[in-house]
Amino acid sequence: MNEKRYDVVVVGSGAGGGTVAEALAPLVRQGKKVLVVEQGPRLRLEELSGRELEMAPALYEDDGGFLTADGTMTLAFGRAYGGSTVVYTGTSMQPPERVVRGWGVPGLDHSDLDRRARRFAGDNNVHLLDEGLLNENNRLFVEGCRKAGYRAEQFPINVKGCKGSSLCNLGCPNGAKQGTHQVQLPAAERAGVEVVTRAEALRLEERVVVLRVSARPEGGKGLPSEWAPGDYRVAAGVVVLAGGAVGSPALLLRSRLPGLSGRVGEGLTCHPAHILVGEHPREITNDVGHPKSFFLDRAAREGFVLETCMYFPFTTAKNLAGFGAPHSTLMRAFRRLQMILVLACDKAVPGNRVSVDRAGKPVVHYRFTRETVAALVRATRASARIFFAAGAIRVHAPSADPPLVEPGDSARLDERISERHFLPGKISVSAAHLMGGCGMGRGPEDSVTDSFGRVHGLPWLRVADSSLFPDSLEINPYLTIMALADRVAEGVVSDLSELGAGSG
Repeated sequence: MNEKRYDVVVVGSGAGGGTVAEALAPLVRQGKKVLVVEQGPRLRLEELSGRELEMAPALYEDDGGFLTADGTMTLAFGRAYGGSTVVYTGTSMQPPERVVRGWGVPGLDHSDLDRRARRFAGDNNVHLLDEGLLNENNRLFVEGCRKAGYRAEQFPINVKGCKGSSLCNLGCPNGAKQGTHQVQLPAAERAGVEVVTRAEALRLEERVVVLRVSARPEGGKGLPSEWAPGDYRVAAGVVVLAGGAVGSPALLLRSRLPGLSGRVGEGLTCHPAHILVGEHPREITNDVGHPKSFFLDRAAREGFVLETCMYFPFTTAKNLAGFGAPHSTLMRAFRRLQMILVLACDKAVPGNRVSVDRAGKPVVHYRFTRETVAALVRATRASARIFFAAGAIRVHAPSADPPLVEPGDSARLDERISERHFLPGKISVSAAHLMGGCGMGRGPEDSVTDSFGRVHGLPWLRVADSSLFPDSLEINPYLTIMALADRVAEGVVSDLSELGAGSG
């Protein structure tokens, strides 16, 4: 086994890992060695083709088809240089004060998170999208909300030079999206931080990360790893986990470190979501321009959020209920489909957690509570009202039976769209806002870390990703992860001299 030694090793390169990498770059000027390891590849811009079946295996865990243990929900998370910041739509929201205060984490102040998040919003060019890049899918949502009595709000987006390709979820082919792969990681590398891709963290030992570096598969996308293929034992003074709400708990669980809190893996939330479509009598621009520009926030009142969206034919097809001629007819109307993504603001409940199987692979256990199902159904009813108000001639609602809802049904949406028709496994539900599993709190009896991501009982080990969230954030977690990761990095800098350099 190859042996290496660093002062800090960061596992993961997404919103958390990339932020920590840049924040720790000044340590390199002081003679310290900082390493970031990423399981996925480093892709060249010209490799981002926008073809669904080609990009999914290159950018996502399990080709984008990672399923919960019972197969009722697909979890989408990135596996590449930049993590999920490569494949999300760029929506960048400030941490909600109501939610952060509700977490009740000692030492975590909303104003501090808000200040840090605003700095990263500036660094990553977060702004409201220009009028010319708003497609008709988004305009119809705004119009439908207004006519139905709702108020749509515009998403701040972290793009620079957006050309409206609408390929955000497959990696922007124009390099417009300002994720960590475009901003934080390149800055860290210029300052001397090392990044090694195709490097999977197998387990942790005391101040050691055991890695396996894989060769670039023949014909695969991305550059070869910066290290030769093989197994490595990397000693470190501090290890920072930023592998996400699935990756970080799974790594801790298979490492079996002594003294680790029994709460590892618990408290998973994910904003379960599914696509709704409304068919219009004419073609609309739904696959050009930025796909996700507006939202309707009903989190506090009704437990859901609606977002504009555009998914490609393959993803849309698998999200539509039914088979045969009705399904085919709706897909042939693709150019006329308005789309809304409904998200439930789920809560951390016992049983929803990350575990590992005998081989150490992550397993996600998730059950839909009655409250979550009710929120999705309320969201579907609201979406139907918005579709019809915008001029749709029919709406596809999976929690209706039959799923096609006609304008004549508008007066009885509560009857047509019902919780009794929401059948997990028969409705295509997905989630991309994965949170929890290494939650912050007071001590090992109620949490895994403190408010600075220090793992209880293991001062050399930190966590800096969305697994820190004690409960659902109720918005896209991107800027909040960065703000928390910045706090983690600050703690690493202040504690490093006491913890010492890598050994073992």
